[in-house]
Amino acid sequence: MVGTRKRKKPSSRGLLSNYRLLCKQAMMFRALKCASKQRRRQAKRKRTDSHSEELVKDSKSSRGNPDKDQTQRDTWEVDSGFSEGSPPISGRSSPCLSTISASLVALDCEMVGTGPGGRCSELARCSILDYHGNVLYDKYVRPCHPVTDYRTRWSGIRPHHMLNAAPYAQARQEISDILQGKVVVGHSLFNDFRVLGICYPHHKVRDTGATHLLRRLAGFPRRRRVSLKILAGKLLNRHIQLGNKGHCSVEDALAALDLYKLVACQWEWELQKLLTEHHSLAQYMQDRYWPVEDDDNSEAIAS
Repeated sequence: MVGTRKRKKPSSRGLLSNYRLLCKQAMMFRALKCASKQRRRQAKRKRTDSHSEELVKDSKSSRGNPDKDQTQRDTWEVDSGFSEGSPPISGRSSPCLSTISASLVALDCEMVGTGPGGRCSELARCSILDYHGNVLYDKYVRPCHPVTDYRTRWSGIRPHHMLNAAPYAQARQEISDILQGKVVVGHSLFNDFRVLGICYPHHKVRDTGATHLLRRLAGFPRRRRVSLKILAGKLLNRHIQLGNKGHCSVEDALAALDLYKLVACQWEWELQKLLTEHHSLAQYMQDRYWPVEDDDNSEAIAS
C-alpha cells in the first residue's frame, strides 16, 4: 500500500559483539586460573623434589664402604633361609613415621610353578621384616600341588628346600597373624597377596612398584612400572638380585623398605589427605547432614 513504511529489521551486531566480549573474558579468566594452578603445582613439585634429593644425599652420606657391604652380602647363605647369618638391618629412618613404625612391616614372597608347564604360581618362601629391618618371619613353604618348575633362577628355590618346608595352610595362618593390623611395605604386593590368598585393605598397603613418588625421584615416566632391582640401584646404590642363585626375599623386602623410607613423608601426607577427603564425603552423605523436618511441619504436610 501507498504510504506504508517498511519496518527495519533489528540489528544483531550489538548482541554478537556482546557475546564475543563475554566469550573473550571467559577465556581470559580460564587461562589465568589454569596458569595459577600450574604455578602452584610447579612450586609444590620443586619443594617435594628438593626434599627427596636431601633424603637421597643423607642416605648416600650415611652409607658405609660399598666393597665391605658387597663382601658381607656374599657371605649370606641365600638358600639356607638365613639360619646361620642375618642381613644387615636397615639403618634408615623417617622422621614422620615415629607413630606407625611399630605397626609397619616389609613383605616379600618367592614363588614356584605348579601344574602343566609350571604356569601356576604358588608360594614357596615368605619373609617379613620389621621397620628396622629385623627378620620377623622367614620360612620355606610347601605348595599345595607338586612343583613342576622351581624357577631357581628367579626364586632361589631348590628341591631340598621343600624337605622341611612348612605346609601352606600353617604358613598362611602364621603370616596372617603377623600382618594383622599392620601397614605392609613391598614391591608389586598384589602378586604376594595373590599367592597368600589374602585380601588386604588398600589403605594399609605401601607398594613401591605402584607409587609415582619413587619413579619421579628416579627420573622415570609417571606411568612406567620399574623393577625393584632398578629402583634399588638408582636410588639406594644397592645391587640386588645378582647372579644365577635367584632372588632373596629378605634382601628384596629390605630394599623395598628402604625405598619406602625415602618418600615416606610425602607418601603418608598424600594418603592422609585422600583419606580425609573420602571421610568428609562419607560423613556428608549421612542422614545427619541432611535437613530434618520438624514433626509439626511434617504432620501439616501430610494432612
